Amino acid sequence: MRISELTLTDFRSYAEAQLELSEGPTVLLGFNGVGKTNIAEAIGYLSTLSSHRVTNDAPLVRHGQSQAFIRAQAHKGRQSAFLDLEINPGRSNRARINRGSAVRATEILGILRSVLFAPEDLELVKGSPEVRRRLFDSLAVQLRPALGRVRADYEKVLRQRNALLKSIRHEGFTPTHESTLSVWDQQLSAAGARLLRARLDMLGALRPHVAQAYHELSDSVRTARLSYLSSLTGHESFGSTTAGDDVQQEASGALAPEFSPLETASTEELATQLLTALEAARKKERERGITLVGPHRDDVQFTLDDTSVKGYASHGETWSFCLALRLGSYRVMLDDDPSDGAAPILILDDVFAELDARRRRRLADLATGTGSSAGPEQLIVTAAVDDDVPKALLTNAYRVESVDQISRVSRYEA
Repeated sequence: MRISELTLTDFRSYAEAQLELSEGPTVLLGFNGVGKTNIAEAIGYLSTLSSHRVTNDAPLVRHGQSQAFIRAQAHKGRQSAFLDLEINPGRSNRARINRGSAVRATEILGILRSVLFAPEDLELVKGSPEVRRRLFDSLAVQLRPALGRVRADYEKVLRQRNALLKSIRHEGFTPTHESTLSVWDQQLSAAGARLLRARLDMLGALRPHVAQAYHELSDSVRTARLSYLSSLTGHESFGSTTAGDDVQQEASGALAPEFSPLETASTEELATQLLTALEAARKKERERGITLVGPHRDDVQFTLDDTSVKGYASHGETWSFCLALRLGSYRVMLDDDPSDGAAPILILDDVFAELDARRRRRLADLATGTGSSAGPEQLIVTAAVDDDVPKALLTNAYRVESVDQISRVSRYEA
């Protein structure tokens, strides 16, 4: 996949920006603050409807404006589509495909696929469980866009169920509350089972690719492993509940089994287990006013052999693991659609500055297809310092000089 033309209107720092992109590597060079990451973020947002930098849309709109636009001519093999995305903070985002009538933004999911690396990826290891859940959910939605609606339905029911539990905590429990909770339990278990099944499928698909990518990046004999921690199988013991209703994974050295018994369960079996767990947790939930069981409580544990990455791995090992997660996601997408021109766009946003020279070379090789997998049709790289980028990628590089107009980008000269 690739983008040949990208236009931003009132997106982040850009009042109006236009950029023509070619196949292969394109490197955007410039000082911090000139808007390089905004371009990378826009491409990623167009494919996932989420940002790697913020959790809501308001910061994406230029100060003083009410909406932003991302427009792109996207290509997959011989097919092409013009995508027009309208970002409306506080309201529903809208999209147009090939300049047709406005539709829900989710209708464009799946048309353009991308994988984005960024310094924020360290949060995949160091951050909250929500960050890790988002990794798996985002990958699942890119592969199966209909899961976006499932996730939205789950979150909606969860909010309503939590509101009811909070009301019960303050006002007392009545028979009416019992019947209403039963209704929410049925809906939450149905949507939650589909979401959980999708995550477990992504986990199974990612495992071998992450292990391989980690070895290629680090040349380590240690094996990168992923384990799913579910509230359905008692893994609350791996952490403590926070105000944000997450089960935090503590860096205590305690390890979960690599393979969860849930991984072989059908969606129907998962729904039954979730419903049973909700019923068993009913008394505690009424006391605390929150839903204590479900995919919103789950986490993923990352280990190198038998040691947790969080709290124990070196900075270089942690970076290699985070990069392996992204490379693994890229290869899962390749497996899902190996047809010509279907490889997702690969975006490396200011990543090389965080790596030593050896890891830079290895990542450049893997990103361009010199490694064990085919490279992307389009690779977008941003960097503040020219020397951070391996010379092999600088054959098509531009210098971003201003946040005002992307037209002021000039061809790179060493």
